[in-house]
Amino acid sequence: MERSDCLFENGYRYFYDDRLFPPGTDTFLLSAFPCLTAGCRVCDLGSGTGLLGLLLVQRQPKLAVTGVEILPDAVRLAEKTAAFNGLADRLSIRQGDLRDARRLFPTGSFDLVVCNPPYYPVGTGRLAEGAALQTARSEISCTLEDLCTAAAWLLRWGGSFCLVHKPERLTDLLCAMRAHAMEPKRLRMVCKTAEAAPSLLLLEGRRGGKPGLRIDPPLILQNELGRPTAEMNAIYFRTQEDMP
Repeated sequence: MERSDCLFENGYRYFYDDRLFPPGTDTFLLSAFPCLTAGCRVCDLGSGTGLLGLLLVQRQPKLAVTGVEILPDAVRLAEKTAAFNGLADRLSIRQGDLRDARRLFPTGSFDLVVCNPPYYPVGTGRLAEGAALQTARSEISCTLEDLCTAAAWLLRWGGSFCLVHKPERLTDLLCAMRAHAMEPKRLRMVCKTAEAAPSLLLLEGRRGGKPGLRIDPPLILQNELGRPTAEMNAIYFRTQEDMP
């Protein structure tokens, strides 16, 4: 079912479908992770209905995001979001398979590549109902190898690749990035509480970067009272909602 919501009161509105890619915490977390600069050229691989791109534009208005998405229904909703918010010049969607990146774009076309990829190898993890959600969560049609091959082709030398993933895949991620000349440079674990084990991770690799991984303090979702931390409120733009 098609739905819509706003990032915050009187903010950008986004459209989505529960059968495709419903909004998730991991998308919001990833949007706050990259270092965004004015004029940055961004590619969102497997962009779904375009929420991640919209979040990036909200955080840095002077950048351009190009999404790559294989599902026509998701592309339609992403284009609807861009048009509704008057962002067609900064938020565009290319329908296609990220495994065809060499055909879709010249090499080195982007300064930053972002992705909220499938987390689980085929045959592991609990599969969701529906083909679209299965594709989003399991590496049925997009493996880490596919993803890193595409990102390495799209990035300029010195460009960054940022993604959100599961901690148990960390070794796979580090090895895959390095194998494609993207050196892991920054890692941040995501924990529900300060005492909890990590449930997600945020990782940045740099095309042609020198060895040296910085590990940032963990991102904590809830305080000791079970309420969102100040950082989480900022990530969800709740500070904007409180403004007069």
